Amino acid sequence: MKKVLIITYYWPPTGGSGVQRWVKFTKYLRRFGWEPVIYTPQNPEQLAMDESLLTDIPSGVTVIKRPIWEPYALYRKFFGGAQTGSKGAGVNPLNQQKKSFKQRLAIFLRGNLFVPDPRAGWVSPSVCFLSSYLKENPVDAIVTTGPPQSMHLIGQRLHKRTGIKWIADFRDPWTEMHYFKHMGLLPWTAARHRRMEQQVLDQADLVIAVSSPVRDDFQARTKTPVVLITNGYDEDDFAAEPPVLPADSFVLLHTGLFASDGNPLSLWDAIARKCASDSNFKAQLKIRLAGKTDPEILDALATRGLSANVENLGYQPHWKTVELQRSANVLLLPLRQEPEYAKALPGKIFEYLAARRPVLGIGQENGAAAAILKSTGAGVMYDWDRPEPVRNFIESAWERHLTGVDGPPDGDISEYSRAALTQKLSELL
Repeated sequence: MKKVLIITYYWPPTGGSGVQRWVKFTKYLRRFGWEPVIYTPQNPEQLAMDESLLTDIPSGVTVIKRPIWEPYALYRKFFGGAQTGSKGAGVNPLNQQKKSFKQRLAIFLRGNLFVPDPRAGWVSPSVCFLSSYLKENPVDAIVTTGPPQSMHLIGQRLHKRTGIKWIADFRDPWTEMHYFKHMGLLPWTAARHRRMEQQVLDQADLVIAVSSPVRDDFQARTKTPVVLITNGYDEDDFAAEPPVLPADSFVLLHTGLFASDGNPLSLWDAIARKCASDSNFKAQLKIRLAGKTDPEILDALATRGLSANVENLGYQPHWKTVELQRSANVLLLPLRQEPEYAKALPGKIFEYLAARRPVLGIGQENGAAAAILKSTGAGVMYDWDRPEPVRNFIESAWERHLTGVDGPPDGDISEYSRAALTQKLSELL
C-alpha cells in the first residue's frame, strides 16, 4: 500500500467533533489502498475524553506521539475555567456575550502572543523530528488538518524540505472563522494570520474544505486546487435497528457544542407557551442536552420555567450520542448568529441525517446547513426572527408523536457516508 502521513492535533482518547473526521478516514483508508500513519501530540489539551473512538482505529496503524508544550496551564490559572468533562463549562470564552476585563485581557494576550494559535511551539520540534523520521520511513503524501492551524505550518515546512506532496485539510476556515474577529488581534497580528493562511493555500498541492461556500472562498484566493469533502456519518455507527420511541415522552435533543451565540430564544419561547397551554405536553417534554453547553442556554431555559424539563447530560461517548440521536422526536440544530456561520456545516448535521429523525434548524435560511437539510428532506431551517414556523414545527412534531405516525425522513444521504468520503479522499491522494 501507499502511505500517507496524517498530522492532527486531535486524536483518541481525546473526544469531540474535531477528532472524528480523521479517525473515520483512518478507519477506511486501507480499503482504498492507503496505509495511514498518524502524527499527534502525546499530551494534548483535552476538553473531553472518549475512549470508545479508539475502537475505530484499525489494528496495526502506526500512531506517533510526541510531547507538546502548551501555555494552557498558565492561561487557566489566570483566566480560570472548568475541568475536562464539566457540564457547566462554557463552549469557548470567545462566545460569551458578556466578558469581564480579566477575560478580555486573557483573550487579547492569547490572540497576540501565540500566532497562529497556542500550539505554535510544536511546529519546529515536529518538523525536526519528522524530517528525520521520513528519511527512514518514507511516505507518499502528507495531510495536515486544522484547526489548530499550526498543523498546516508543520506540513508547509515538511513539504518544502522533503518535496513530498502535501494536502491541507481545513475543517474550519482560518481568518474567515466566525470567532476570528473576536480575538482582539492587533492589526499586524491579524495581517500575520492572513499572510500565513495565504502561504498555506498557495504552497499546498491540494486544499480540502468541508463546505461549498468555504471551498469557493478559498478557490477565489489561490491557484491551488480546492476540493470539497464534507464531514459525514459512519454506517457502522447506525447499523443497529432503530429504537422504538417511547409513547410517554417527547424528546427534543441537541448534541455537541451549544454556544450562547446560537441561543434559539424563539424556540424556547414557543416551547414555554406550549407548556403553559398543554399540561400533557409539559409532562412529556424532555429537552436533552448532550455535550458542552454554555450557561446562557441553561439560564434562558430557566427564566422560561423549563428547567424541570431539561436533562443536561454533558459530554457523552460517541456511541451514546448516536443512541440518543436515534431516540429523539426532534433533533435541534441551532446555528451561531454570526454572518460567517452561513458558510459552516456543523459536523453533527450528518449524523442527524443518519439518525433519520426530523431536524429543526434555527439559523441562516440561505446557508450551507439549510441547503443540506432541504436537499435530503431531513428537516427545515428557520431564521432566528421567525417564531411562527418554529411553533408550527413543534406543534406538528407533537401531533405526530401523539398519533404514533412519526415516520423517519428517508432522503438519499449515501454521498455523506464515511466510506464514500474516504474513497473520494483516496482518489485525490
